[in-house]
Amino acid sequence: MSALTTSTAAANRSTTATSSSKAPAARATRRRSPLEWTRAHVLATTSVLIFVFLLAPNVVMLVMSFNSPIGKYNYIWHQFSTDAWRHPCSVGDICQHMGLSLEIGVVAMIGSTVLGTMAAFAMSRHRFRARPAVNVLLFLPMAAPEIIMGATLLTLFFSTIGSGSMGFWTIVIGHIMFCLSYVVVTVKSRLAGMDPTLEKAAQDLYATPRQTFMKVTLPLVAPGIMAAALLSFALSVDDYIVTKYTAGDQITFPLYVYGAVQRSVPTQIDVIGSMMMLVTMTGIAGMLVVGRLRARRR
Repeated sequence: MSALTTSTAAANRSTTATSSSKAPAARATRRRSPLEWTRAHVLATTSVLIFVFLLAPNVVMLVMSFNSPIGKYNYIWHQFSTDAWRHPCSVGDICQHMGLSLEIGVVAMIGSTVLGTMAAFAMSRHRFRARPAVNVLLFLPMAAPEIIMGATLLTLFFSTIGSGSMGFWTIVIGHIMFCLSYVVVTVKSRLAGMDPTLEKAAQDLYATPRQTFMKVTLPLVAPGIMAAALLSFALSVDDYIVTKYTAGDQITFPLYVYGAVQRSVPTQIDVIGSMMMLVTMTGIAGMLVVGRLRARRR
């Protein structure tokens, strides 16, 4: 009788195990409805579509840089050629104008990064009566249309130094003015996310204020400062509206491209744009690799 009971119990356990093993398989093989699939993949699909939308013009520009157009306008694909890559400066003074844009971008980047970082530290670490007003003033260049800023700067420079004196430094001043806001916002966000106990720990270990800033604060804020510097450089090199009002007789690369499009569209424009894109992507990839290597060492 006991043997029969034992065998019956074993059979029941095997049946239960078999049914329980079949249940997950049945759930796994159940097909999801289109609505469920959409909910599960909507974020990934949207992200892919956004990246395609952003990168498609760059891909077209890279492809058209290897084109040999029939006429003056590089709009329609005709024949593969590397002549434009071998001679990127063969059209007018295109490289000279690009060099001027890079020079202005570097100077504006340094000026806006230094001033914006100091302003961000002052507004994050100190309390003063004019702080709300300063916040509003720093936000205005980002909120106001660029054409208004450009016209205002033109009026300022025209009434103070005259139109004949406008050129390199007036462009730099205009670029620093609108890049300053982006630097302050970027560095302030980095300071807001920093753990204040790290600085207090350094002070408890008898570090001087200078040592605390150089060895604790600055390394923690450095990624935000670097991001702000790169952003200000990109905005300066790419700017057209403010530059148009403050350039005088100087011609930067965006001004040259706008003037060239009215007469022709040489392939060298796509070549220089592709070079800038490849350099930027290489720099970003290098920073990611360095960051991962440092994370592994830690």
